[in-house]
Order: sequence, then structure tokens, then C-alpha cells
Amino acid sequence: MGKIKGFMEFDRLKEPVIDPKKRISNYNEFTIAPKDEKLQEQGARCMDCGVPFCHSGCPLGNLIPDFNDAVYQNQWQRALSILHSTNNFPEFTGRLCPAPCEEACVLGIVNPPVSIELIEKYIVERGFAEGWIIPEPPKERTGKRVAVIGSGPAGLAAAQQLNRAGHLVTVFERENKIGGLLRYGIPDFKMEKNVIDRRLAILEAEGIEFKCKVEIGKDIEAAQLEKDFDAIVLATGATLKREMPIPGADLKGVVQAMDFLPHNNKAVDGQHQRDEKYLATDKNVIVIGGGDTGSDCIGTSNRQGASSVTNFEIMPKPAESRTEEHPWPYWPFKLKTSSSHEEGSHREWSILTKEFIGDAKGHVKALKTVEVQWKKIPGERPQLIEKKGSEKEWPCDLALLALGFTGPEKNLPEQFGLTFDERGNIKGENEYQTLKKHVFTAGDCRRGQSLIVWAISEGREAAHQVDRFLMGSSTLPQKNKTGDLVAS
Repeated sequence: MGKIKGFMEFDRLKEPVIDPKKRISNYNEFTIAPKDEKLQEQGARCMDCGVPFCHSGCPLGNLIPDFNDAVYQNQWQRALSILHSTNNFPEFTGRLCPAPCEEACVLGIVNPPVSIELIEKYIVERGFAEGWIIPEPPKERTGKRVAVIGSGPAGLAAAQQLNRAGHLVTVFERENKIGGLLRYGIPDFKMEKNVIDRRLAILEAEGIEFKCKVEIGKDIEAAQLEKDFDAIVLATGATLKREMPIPGADLKGVVQAMDFLPHNNKAVDGQHQRDEKYLATDKNVIVIGGGDTGSDCIGTSNRQGASSVTNFEIMPKPAESRTEEHPWPYWPFKLKTSSSHEEGSHREWSILTKEFIGDAKGHVKALKTVEVQWKKIPGERPQLIEKKGSEKEWPCDLALLALGFTGPEKNLPEQFGLTFDERGNIKGENEYQTLKKHVFTAGDCRRGQSLIVWAISEGREAAHQVDRFLMGSSTLPQKNKTGDLVAS
């Protein structure tokens, strides 16, 4: 694939960006599109490696060498067709996916890997710019009705696939607008919301019905939904936020990240006025949690004009590069410096928050911490050990808890008579099918908190199972145990 010696001739391409000092003045995306010739050179770096391990790294099974080669050959419309054959929404993954495919790239063993995610993003952007992405409604309808609850990437992928199979699909969303965490959890500087809206226009034109401000279990009873639809897909996500049960956790100014970020997104979108308790302006902000959500809190705090932003992570500082504990082609836990970190933050590793300290008015004014170390014991989980004499207080006016999620909300599944597994996820009978044969699950509510690329994969796989349930067989693509796409 690509050019025979392209990986020897061309260096890895990094997407150009606007200077951090300039971009934090607004919430716009700050990347700069490379020239097509540079993207073609990057496609040329894709090796004829024999076994493309990038396939195994990608939960969607994207045909990466094929679309890389098409870009190198300047066949952009063909590249788009290849990309869309496995990925419903490459404009989302091209911006938000951590690119496990690149960590599995064979070239990455000895050199920087191919910029796969970058190529993916600009294939689909070229497709929208050229007018190649148009509605493709099904030629025939089956008469079967399917309800999809939740409009995040899993729900949207399931809806589009089921609509393609000819079923009548209705997507229910309790929020004001469609998109789930894509709209309300991801800051606009990582993905502007017109990116969602232009895709929604395609889905609506294809015949999918969207109903916002409708909460199943409140506005419509679960039993009524079961009467009205032949199958139901629960794609509600894992929205139960992990708490921090330490002294002072109930103080004002101790805020969950997934309350802080949606509030800001809605304000940027003009849906409501800003509330002071969710504002970082002129405050010392401490973000507890070192993942992507924590990074998003840092970028948002800087744009709101925080006096300082500090990031706490309980784990040790990762290595700069892959270690023996995470050999290629597996995902490596190595140091990640996000664009938000580059915009201004102080990072602390191996630190545990012990207490939130409040002032006379019941507002947080400081955090008490202790340094920790992890003791590894063969065959057991690592033990957390606090270092004596390492206690410290940190000035803090706003503490943002970016601690992840513990699972899906329980009320809705229980109304359908469903139960939960030991991890708190909705229990299934046969992969995506629940104990109720006509009710299916997809995404984080089924497998736990995960990546957007997994959510899209889950939606596609669930759609295949629903179609088989309704029709006896399905021509919708499905990944088998080896990751290849098949139909049954």
C-alpha cells in the first residue's frame, strides 16, 4: 500500500494548530487543515507490511491501508467510500479518537506511525466540502419499528444501520438536542457542534425520526414503548458519575466535571446563562483526574479565565514511550500531553486528595493532599501506600472531579425489567440482546465507560443483532471473532 519507500522519504505529519495564547480566547476548533499534497505524502508512508496490525488496533476494523492508498493515489472519493464502509461518523472519530490504530501501526515499531487519524478526518471533510456525502434512504421498508433510546455515537450508529436495513427508526433523547456526550460532554474547541448538525441533517433526510426532550420512563412509559415498537435499543451511556467520599466533598465549589462541561457547552450554544458555580474565572482551579475529561476541564477553565489550573493524578507519571509492560501492538500507557495541557496547567502525579477545606461560608478554599506510591505484588492488585510527612494544602476555589463513571443509570433499565452484571452494566442474555428478547443494548451502558470508536462499533454490532432478530437474517456488516466484516 502507499508508496514502496514512502515511509523512508516522508516524515510523520502533525496537524498544524493555532498558537495556544490565541486560541484560548474562544471556543472554536483551532486546527489548521494541511494541504492535500501533505496528506497524500502521509498516505504514501503506509507500508506494504503484510499483516496490517492497524486493523486489530481499530475497534471498527477500518480498512486503513486501503483508504491510505486511495489518498496517496489522489482518489479521495474512493477513500471516502472505503472509510464509510466501516465507520458511520469518521468526522467524530477523526477529531476525538485516541487512535489505537496508530499505536498498532507496524511502521510505529521503529519510526513514528502513519498519521491515520489525520487522514481519516480530512477524507470526510473533503467529502462534505465536495458534496459527496448525501442522504441514502433505503429503497424498501420492512414495516418494522425500532426505538433507539439515547443519541450518542452508539445510538446514532445503531439508528443509521437499522434505517439502512429498511426499518422505521425513532431516536429518543431527553436533552434539548441530539448528540449525547458528543454535544454536551465534548468542548466545542475539540469539536464544534455544527459537525454534529450537518450529519444529523443527513440522518433525518434518510428517514430517521428524532424526538428530543422526551425521557422514557417519565414522558413515555417503558411498557408503552414496548407496545409501540418491535425492538428497542438502549444506548443510554454510563452516566453515573464516580463520587469522592472524603471530608468536605459537599462544599460549594466542589463540582463534578460532567456537570461543569455540559453547563459550559450549553452556554456556548446559547441554551442558558452561565451560573457562577460553574465558572472558573479568576479562580484557582484544581482538576482531579488525569484522563480526557480532566483535560477538557483544563481547556475550558483556561478559556473561562482561571487564575491557575492544576491537575492531580493518583497514578505515577507514565513513561515517555512504550515500556515492556505494554508491548507492541497493544495500547501503551505512556505520557500524554494534550492540547489543553499545552495551553497552561501544572500537573501533579502520585497524589491523593484527602480532604476539601471550606471557609466560613461553606465554600471550598483549599485541598489537603498526600503523596502516594504503588506497591506491586505478583498476582495481586497493586497496593496504594501513603508517604508519611508528605501532607500538603493547595489553595483552591473550584475543584473539578473528573473521576469517570460507574455505569448506567438504573431507573430506565429497571422499568424494562432488566438487571445488571457485577460491573453495574445492563446484563445481557446473548451479547447485545438482553433478558428481554426484543430489547438490546449498545455502547457504554453495555460494556462500561469507553471510547467513541467503541461506541460506534457497539451501535453497528447491536444493529446487526436487532436486524437478525426482526428478519431472521441480516445483510448488515458484522465483525467476527477475528475482526473481519461479514454478514449473516
